[in-house]
Amino acid sequence: MEVKFGTASFRTLRLNFTWTVLGNALYTATQWGILVVVARLGNPEAVGQFSLGLAITTPIMLFAGLQLRAVQATDALTQYRFQDYAGLRIVMTSAGASVIFGISGLFYRGDAALAIAAFAVSKGIDSLSDVVYGFWQQHERMDLIAISLILRGLLSLIGATIGFAMVHTVWAAVCGMAAAWAVVFMAFDVRRGIVLANELNQAVWPRFSAGRMTRLIHLSMPLGLVTMVLSLNSSVPRYMISHFRNVSELGVFSALGYIMMAGTMVVGALGQSAIPRLSLFAAQGRTKEFRRLSLHLILIGMALGMCGVLAASFFGGRIITMVYGLKYAHNERLFFWLTVAAASGYMASFCGYSLTAARQFRIQMPLFSSITLLTILLSYAMVKKGGAVGVAQAAAIVGFVQMAATMVVLSSTKTWRLTSTS
Repeated sequence: MEVKFGTASFRTLRLNFTWTVLGNALYTATQWGILVVVARLGNPEAVGQFSLGLAITTPIMLFAGLQLRAVQATDALTQYRFQDYAGLRIVMTSAGASVIFGISGLFYRGDAALAIAAFAVSKGIDSLSDVVYGFWQQHERMDLIAISLILRGLLSLIGATIGFAMVHTVWAAVCGMAAAWAVVFMAFDVRRGIVLANELNQAVWPRFSAGRMTRLIHLSMPLGLVTMVLSLNSSVPRYMISHFRNVSELGVFSALGYIMMAGTMVVGALGQSAIPRLSLFAAQGRTKEFRRLSLHLILIGMALGMCGVLAASFFGGRIITMVYGLKYAHNERLFFWLTVAAASGYMASFCGYSLTAARQFRIQMPLFSSITLLTILLSYAMVKKGGAVGVAQAAAIVGFVQMAATMVVLSSTKTWRLTSTS
């Protein structure tokens, strides 16, 4: 029997997962392809500049986004309309991009400043697409998200390759990527978003109601802060390597880390597909189903992580050489510890999805702030002694601590503890 959710029926989790994996797989492969292009046509320093641009812009734009997509996807009672989410996203995205432009002009010069500014534009366009994705995800139209991601991925790979090949600078590659994303946003996301909104009898024109935006900010701010903190948590290792070592070593660290994106893609796809179902279980007090699905997700994360660790143990050197070439091949030990860090991160991410689905937003700020503080301390202590390898080891430790701490918080919630009423 299908469970009705608003005016849209629940498609099976398997179908949603299939679409999400397909879209995210191709999108992730193309984004990785951009990094490979920069690594092959450029050098580790160019990869480091690319990574540094992401590390600076991502936390700011994620905070500006307030994780509205997650709030939309878990809005089982439709407390807010799409036009409310869209209006707030436009305001916050403009503010976030302005902050990044300011940082670019004040603290950086030359190609680095241009690369950061270009990332601000690309992240802004990505943020606008994301609010449409939240609307589609809320009504389990993961097929539309997948198609958009595929189009964005393919066109951005072409645009970034042309830009880097012609100008041989990171900012040109990012500008090519941003142009491709803008085309897909206008030609596909907006048009198909309007079609679905009309089917659901909803308005699509952004609404800038001060009262509703204030209430929505109050609801989503804790999750936005948590997202920024989590992004800082993943960016801190890059800051440490860039500051205490050099941009070239940062480039190697970032390039090898991208190889684990296949596992990250699966985790993200399954987590995004499961959130609406987990949210429904939480809203209806169906604790047994909520716990079962949550634990299954964590076990999947463990299995994915172990596959990566085993592959790095036996074939690490071959994998690195095949993807990036001989100049990266002597970093097998770094690659191994990055896979361990990825394994712990996969499981911690699934715990986080369950916590978000239970709409436990406020507790996440002190929880993940503590995790980020631990990341800073461990990375600072270990980067001086072990360089990039030490930072990877610190990330692995932090991942396991994050998983354990999130499970403790989740197990104390009513969603986890109540007896199932289903």
